[in-house]
Amino acid sequence: MHDRLKLNTLLVVLALLLPGSAALAQWELDNTRSTVNFVSIKNDSVAEIHSFSSLVGYIGLDGKVQLGIDLGSVETLVPIRNERMRELLFETVTFPSANISAQVDPTIIATVAQGGVVTTDLPVTLSLHGQQKSLTIPVVVVGEGDSRLRVFSSRPVLINAADFSLDGGITALREIAGLKSINTAVPVTLQLLFVPAL
Repeated sequence: MHDRLKLNTLLVVLALLLPGSAALAQWELDNTRSTVNFVSIKNDSVAEIHSFSSLVGYIGLDGKVQLGIDLGSVETLVPIRNERMRELLFETVTFPSANISAQVDPTIIATVAQGGVVTTDLPVTLSLHGQQKSLTIPVVVVGEGDSRLRVFSSRPVLINAADFSLDGGITALREIAGLKSINTAVPVTLQLLFVPAL
């Protein structure tokens, strides 16, 4: 029930960000079979994989793509670390979500929807922690049966904490955990499944 409430809240946030666009959605994200992962590296050599359990998104008829990430759903497999990331790093009370938006040529989507495969470097805008930056994500888009679209990054994308004013949060995490270092360049990967909108 709690997870459903969080997902509904994220849907409302997404609808407010792009009014009217969600109504034109051709495909909706299947949250249960999609994931966004990131890797933290501490003390120069210890790498750990983390993820977010609550995502929402769509691909519109006009090629507009939107992905919302509930930062409060961060999962590190260590409850106290989840709490510290929410409070000290992401500051989810003030910045509850991250949002990725992009515009794709509708002809590319039509090709993939017919069972094709497209590999491309996708320019996106990432809104995170009150900052907005342009990035390029290398993706592979695959058309699957039942008109489903699978999108995954072909290689990790490096997110620099300082670009999104997250470096102070990383310092706070390092100090409270008594670590020598935590890398401020974070590799991020995604695997997304979009299904036909109802």
